[in-house]
Amino acid sequence: MGSINLRVSLFGLLCAFGVAASSLQAGLPEFPAATHPVAGEQWPYVGGDPAGTWFSSLADINDSNAGQLGFAWAYDMGTERGQEATPLVIDGVMYTSGVWGIVYALDAVTGQVLWTFHPGIDPASARNACCDTVNRGVAVRDGVVFVASEDGRLHALDAKTGAEKWTADTIIGRGKSSYTYASTGAVLLTSDSVVIGNSGADLGDGSTRGYISAWDIKTGAFKWRFFTVPPAPGQPFEHPELEMAAKSWGPDHDGRYQNGGTVWDGLSYDAETDQIVFGTANASPYSRAKSAAERHDDLFNASIIAVNARTGRMNWYYQETPGDAWDYDAVQKLVFANLPFGGERRRVVMQASKNGFFYTLDLKTGKLLAADPFSYVNWAKGVDLATGRPQFTEIADYSAKPKNVYPSWAGAHTWNPMSFSPGTGLVYIPTVDQPNVMVNLAANKGKLDHLEGFFNANGIIPDDTYDEATLTRLFGPLPTKAELQQERGKTSLVREVLKAWDPVARKVVWEQVTSEGNRGYDGGVLSTAGNIVVQGRGDGTLRVYNAATGTQLASIQTGSHIMAAPMTYRIGGVQYIAVQAGYGGVGISYPLTPVDIAYRNRNTNRILVFKLGGGPVPQPDLRPDPLTYPKPPMQRATAAMIAHGEAKFTEFCSRCHMFGPGVTPDLSRLPPEIHGMFGDIVLKGALAGNGMAPMGDMVSKYDVNAIHAYLINQQRLGWEAQNRKVKAN
Repeated sequence: MGSINLRVSLFGLLCAFGVAASSLQAGLPEFPAATHPVAGEQWPYVGGDPAGTWFSSLADINDSNAGQLGFAWAYDMGTERGQEATPLVIDGVMYTSGVWGIVYALDAVTGQVLWTFHPGIDPASARNACCDTVNRGVAVRDGVVFVASEDGRLHALDAKTGAEKWTADTIIGRGKSSYTYASTGAVLLTSDSVVIGNSGADLGDGSTRGYISAWDIKTGAFKWRFFTVPPAPGQPFEHPELEMAAKSWGPDHDGRYQNGGTVWDGLSYDAETDQIVFGTANASPYSRAKSAAERHDDLFNASIIAVNARTGRMNWYYQETPGDAWDYDAVQKLVFANLPFGGERRRVVMQASKNGFFYTLDLKTGKLLAADPFSYVNWAKGVDLATGRPQFTEIADYSAKPKNVYPSWAGAHTWNPMSFSPGTGLVYIPTVDQPNVMVNLAANKGKLDHLEGFFNANGIIPDDTYDEATLTRLFGPLPTKAELQQERGKTSLVREVLKAWDPVARKVVWEQVTSEGNRGYDGGVLSTAGNIVVQGRGDGTLRVYNAATGTQLASIQTGSHIMAAPMTYRIGGVQYIAVQAGYGGVGISYPLTPVDIAYRNRNTNRILVFKLGGGPVPQPDLRPDPLTYPKPPMQRATAAMIAHGEAKFTEFCSRCHMFGPGVTPDLSRLPPEIHGMFGDIVLKGALAGNGMAPMGDMVSKYDVNAIHAYLINQQRLGWEAQNRKVKAN
């Protein structure tokens, strides 16, 4: 036991001083893995440290005692939506954010609430968010807590009381034209500014234009704004970089659209170079399904950009996916480190991109140092390091017929944080290994057309719910599940995998499959000097692995779906691990499956905290009869009207509502009172207080009646099958 403790202590000491143990083992000279100290007793940044490593030098909980980990305390956040933030702990207080941008301050030892802040937004703005009313975290400095609420306002709060010190509206031209904008990412602090972007490029009406804005950290006064894409043709360029970008959009650049390129997550600041580094999202709309001959770069979409933190002027950019037509945003978390490349130590920025490639760039110049697939990829056969451009395959072009594209629009890696350990030298990536059948609706002769305001990506995930008959009726001829499976052989078409990636050797060191058949929406990752990696799963378990080998050390059933990344801190000599729990986010548009813990238990949003010697985790209440079909009202609609309703439901409603247990109500199981007010709910916002925004500007009264008729028909089919089952028993 003594030798184990000595090894752990040495490992922790190396990490505390920013030295990579793997470099010592490889015979390389010592070098700092990060300019800034990594997180230790406290967790002062969302990513633990300014480099965004999600790593801690604490080692009290380690690979020899992780099996003793148990429940310390929990806090009920009072909501039941998606939780994606990582808490901060500073001077014994835990600060974090939840849905809408609600802020919580808790005693980090007991969980006692000290104060909460609700931004008081209009509930109807839930329609703004692409993927649930999530929030990814707060920032704290000099006694002030900063958060961006879902409606795009920036708030500065007194850290002791939660009282608002100042607020700023970050959305340009607020009003009907800005309804697609929302802020869901964690705010970023530089030396003197608060910086935030927004989301909306996934909503296909093309009304969203990407930008980041900087505000004075003390007063909230506006400082500067950087636009990620050019304005409409003929409009003046707000800054010189946009003139260059405009030349990359080609002659068919349609001035009706705002071009997308939003910055909805992944903002990072490097004090050494005094620059903000961030990724941009897809173009909007990109569902033009352009052929290879029609494709243009469309700068600065799907790119990593570095700007001067004081002026907002661009230092460099690198575009990961030119002419993106697959929803390959480049907004995943960025990690800074010092690594050996080409015989010298380089200050680098790393990203496991949505498009399936792991990128390493020189942080000062943006020079591409490495680009390698960390997951299965078939849209490109590689990246040319000399030009930086991907080498497209014929599968990338789905303009003429459907193609099964890896990775899917969900990305090989998305917002869920990865972790870099300066001790092992490995990056731990929550990976989504799944394709989607990309469809050009205009060419495939299905019932659906691309809808203004709906998701850009016409990509169908071939998971266990892949209903070939229904999907073919809606989208036109599609490949069968058996045909899709041929490409992967015995490997499941849909799975999630935790991968340990060596960014210097550029290879996977170990991996653990975390879900198969259906995506589990598993969580982000924490690593520590205790030689452990911690990740939550959709099945409700918190798993602990050996950081060097991937061997599982512990599995704790929490009873709650975990998507967020854990963090750790120490108070009074006790090390704690904390994580926020709750299902939602992009998964809001998919029904839960029986393997998901939120299928059985209520989706109670909680902060869960663990320590050595703790007990079992209290389980949430069970869902109340999630699969019961109430008796439907009489159906008076024609078959043609029901068919029209199915198409409109798919276009307008399936973004948030699917059939089966989930975050939002299953509309095939409506109670009588909701049937009676269905039109007022959809057209007039009768339930806007519950987050159901009015849609009278998007659908007609006939459309709403047709959707209702389709839902009544679905409810009747379910109710009759339910009765047959009861009689048979």
